[in-house]
Parts: sequence; structure tokens; C-alpha cells
Amino acid sequence: MTKRILLGLLVLSTITISAQRNSASPYSYFGIGEDFEATTVENASMGGIGVALKDTHHLNFINPAANADLRAATYAIGGSLTFLTLKDNEDSQSGNSTNLRYLALGFPVGKKAGLSVGLQPYSSVGYSLLDNKDADDVTLFRGEGGTNKIYASFGMYAFEGFSLGIETAFIFGNIDNSILNQRSNVALATKHQESLNIRGGQFKFGAQYKKELKSKLQLNAGASITLATDLSARGNEEMYSLSVTGTGQEVVRDVLFDRAVDGDITIPVKSVFGFGMGKVNKWYVGINQQFQSALSTNSSLISNNSIYKYDNSSKFSLGGYYIPKINSISSYWDTVTYRAGLRFEDTGLLVNANNNFTSIKDFGINVGLGLPLPRQLSNVNVGFEYGQRGTTDNNLIKENYFNIRLSLSLNDINWFQKSKID
Repeated sequence: MTKRILLGLLVLSTITISAQRNSASPYSYFGIGEDFEATTVENASMGGIGVALKDTHHLNFINPAANADLRAATYAIGGSLTFLTLKDNEDSQSGNSTNLRYLALGFPVGKKAGLSVGLQPYSSVGYSLLDNKDADDVTLFRGEGGTNKIYASFGMYAFEGFSLGIETAFIFGNIDNSILNQRSNVALATKHQESLNIRGGQFKFGAQYKKELKSKLQLNAGASITLATDLSARGNEEMYSLSVTGTGQEVVRDVLFDRAVDGDITIPVKSVFGFGMGKVNKWYVGINQQFQSALSTNSSLISNNSIYKYDNSSKFSLGGYYIPKINSISSYWDTVTYRAGLRFEDTGLLVNANNNFTSIKDFGINVGLGLPLPRQLSNVNVGFEYGQRGTTDNNLIKENYFNIRLSLSLNDINWFQKSKID
């Protein structure tokens, strides 16, 4: 019955992730949208660390080599609720969004290997920006859609303490961007619209090493590298004049051009390195350092270098967990996993404002809880994050956001065992 329920959730979540609008951020205007970091709620609650972290009962999306440590079939589903406040030098606006972050299944393969498969959002577009500083020339920028990722990840021990992993993924989705311009004393408005179908594969490699020290301490090191990939961006681009009815309906008048789009979006190499130290089922502290080259694209509407451009990006994360007494029978709260972390990110995005390219930074503070379910290895994970992105300098927008994340990590040691009837 459990397997049937999980299969049903997988099908339902495929439809949900494909249909949902995951972003309300104006920064999703740029490139292929707002990136979704591939982390579980557990990892995100520790600032996003995990490239070196080993865990026998939780999935790890950061490093495929971590699959080698799985010792039970593990189902993971996670979602989040985001409260967003946008500010500029004159005004502010608030909104929120709810989304499904991942659905995945992992299980051991023998005693020294593991495999996981799943579905995750990869990027999301969801913005509506109005430029009306010139009352005689008003422009509306609007976009929606996004991309998703289906992946399969495998890890195995090459020798004692050292594991290797590989992940293969398929990225797919649709992005619609449009620019509507209306000038005073002109009867018709002009609209430029591009609809893109995004497709492409991706490969990631990883390695982890653990070393037992004195006093039951364990030193971990890990690294992962995601290879550069070209995503095909095919679709249609058109420009036409239009009039708007009293009900807001657009009526196309004259088509200025209508042509096919066939371009590429280059997702650059991304590397993550990290170290950690701790005692198994007691405490852990780790750091991650991530580097990525600049994104590039030759698609017409999403590569306007006069408005924005990309540079190399980086992210530093620090975090860990603490469990007072994992096998306590007198206090439930002693068995809870307490998590916390920080992250500092240079997104690599530079926005042209007042003829000055301004770098967009991101910062987050995270805390979380891993709540064990009675008489099981499974748990419910809750995470909270307060963060800031962007700046009000040069008439740009600053985002203050608060994320509430929730996940289920369900373990089943009887996944491959046949039922017996006495």
C-alpha cells in the first residue's frame, strides 16, 4: 500500500510541479528565471551545506556520492511557503507563493551503493514589471513558466571511507516573456512576445571521504562538479500592434513579424567543495564553498546585455545540527534534530541601472527541526529562513523574504522484502 501511495504522489507531483507558478520575484525576469537550489529541507535548514555530509536515512541532492551511505529505502517530499516584501526608494509591496520543491526516492543497492531518483523544479519565471516613469511612454514586462528536472543519482564506495557518485538529469519546461509598450497619442500599443520550449541534459559527478578520528570524531570532505550543458531554446517570437478592449482583452491588429526561435542557453560549470566534522547521531558542523561560471544565451529576449549581464557567481554556506540524545525514552525533545546555518551568495547577476551595472547579492539565516515519528526512523522536517536579495541602490529593488519549509523523510527497511503469511 505504501508503494502505491508513493507512486500516486509521484504522478500527482509531476503535474503539480509542471503547472505551478513558483516565483513572484522581479529577479525571475533575468535569464531563465529564478534558480531553485537542489537541496533538501534538512540541508537548507543548515545554510545549504551537505556536499561532505554523510547520512544513512536522509537523501542528499548536493552530492551523488552520498547515495552510497543509504541503508533504507527513503521517500522524500518537500515544499515551501514564501512571504516576500519588495522595496524601492519610494514604495513597498508584499506577496507570497507556495510551491512543491521536490519528490524523490532513494534506496540501497547492496551494502556499498545506493540509488535515488526524483523530480525537482529547476528555475521559475513569474514577474510583472511596469515602467511608467515617463507618462508618455509606458512599458509592461511580463513573464511566466519555468523549467523542471528529472534526475537519477548513483553512488558507491570505491574503498573504505571513499565514495564516488554520478547524477544524470533531464531539464524541460516552457518560458513565456513579453514586452508591451504604449505611447501617448498613439491609438495602438506594440507587443513583443517570445515563447520558448527548454530541453537539455545535465551530468554531475561527486566524491566523499570520511576519516575516523579519536573520541569517535569523524572528519568528512566532499566535492561535486556539474558539467556545463547547452539547453536548447526553441519556440516562437513575434511583434504586433494591438488594441485593448474595455474588459482588458487584447485584439491583434497588424503583425510586424512572426518567426521561429532556435537558440541555446549555456548553463556553466558549477563546483562545490566542503568539509565537516562531528559525531554520528550527535552533532555536525560543516562548510560549503560553491563557484559557477557566467551563464550565457543567444536567445533574443532573454539576453539583452544593455539591461543586464552575468558574471561568475559564488556562495559560502556554514551550518550544522545537534541531537541531545537520539535514543532518549524520557524526553521527546532530546531526540529532535536541531539545525541552523548561514549563507552568503553573489548571484553573478549584474543589472544596469542609471548606466551602472549593479551586482545582486543574496543572504540567508536558517534554523530548523527534525521531528522523529513515533517508533520509526522517519521524521518530519521544518525549516525557517529569513533572507535579503538585491539592493535599493541605483533605483533597484530589494527583496526581504521569509521561507517556511516542510518535508517528510520516510524510511522503509522492508522495501525489498516479500510479505510472508504464517
